[in-house]
Formats: sequence, C-alpha cells, structure tokens
Amino acid sequence: MILEKENIKTELIIIGGSAGSLQVILEMIKKLDDKIAVPILLVLHRKAHSNNILQALLQQLTPLEVIEIDDKTEIESNKIYITPADYHLLFEDKKTMSLDSSEKMNYSRPSIDVTFKSAAEIFQENLIGVLLSGANADGVEGLSYIKKNGGKVWIQDPETAEVDYMPRHAVEEVAYDMIIKPGDLPTYINQLYK
Repeated sequence: MILEKENIKTELIIIGGSAGSLQVILEMIKKLDDKIAVPILLVLHRKAHSNNILQALLQQLTPLEVIEIDDKTEIESNKIYITPADYHLLFEDKKTMSLDSSEKMNYSRPSIDVTFKSAAEIFQENLIGVLLSGANADGVEGLSYIKKNGGKVWIQDPETAEVDYMPRHAVEEVAYDMIIKPGDLPTYINQLYK
C-alpha cells in the first residue's frame, strides 16, 4: 500500500484515544523507527489532575524524545508530544502549539475534536488523524473535519478495540482512508517516509 501520493507529504500525525487506547499507544511506541521524519501528537483523555507519569512511561519505551506540551511549545519532527491533562490543544501555525482551558467538549479536556479541527485548518492535506479505542464520540467530528480539509483518516478496527464505541461511531460517520489493526499502526507510520 502506498500511503504518500501526488507529492503530498505528511507533516503531522495526531493520535486520539480514550478508554482502552493506552495499551495500543504503548505497543506502538516500542515499534516506531527512531528516525521517523514526522512529529506524533497524542491526545488522550486523562484525569484533570494527572501527574506526568505518562511522559516517563513512554520515554522508557522509545529513543524518540517524548515531550509533554507547554503553552507555546514548538513542534519538531522526530518527537512525540503529549497533550497535558485538563487543557485543549490548539495550533497557531505549523510550528507553534498553544493550550486552552475553555469548557470541556464531549465531557473531555483535552478534547480530541478540538485538536483535530485546529490541526486540520493549519495542516490540511498534510495531516493524518488516527482515532483509537474510547467510550464517547470525541474525535468523530474532528475526523470529519480532517477529511473535509484534505487530510487522511485512520480508525482503529472496532473489533480490536477494548472499548469500541469511539472507533465504531467513527467508522459509521466518517469517510475514512483506513481501518487499522493496532499491531499494524507502527508499520504504517514507519513506512510513510521509506
């Protein structure tokens, strides 16, 4: 399968997930090439006062630098970024991210929808949005917006999801590019630039 076509280069991958997605992320991180030429951003539903143990946990599994985002963090290739608990993540441009504490969306802050929509406006066809396991509809509207702006949409196969509501809803509602099994996710990311 050829993922890059017509000289469209992926500049950002955003992976959103909720209940049941952490194990998929942990397994993916272990198998990512240490020279991937694209930043990966994780938007995971977390408790409002979560400590940053997630960053330390992920960093143990990869030579890639794992960064929990602060306001005005600059985005760079070959790094993994984590949205902090209790903040929405927005993009000011292709290089700068900002944090926002406005009201929750889909009972969530960070909201996957908010980040997907913001990124779609900036990155357009150069964005891949990935939606994993979860128990609410957060991310579905954002995936539609990514698609509308020319980006690619990957959805975890609902049959493989620990909590299938989020990916099943996305499959039913969004024009997706790929239904992906968790074990294949790092393979597809690694081959984007091969």
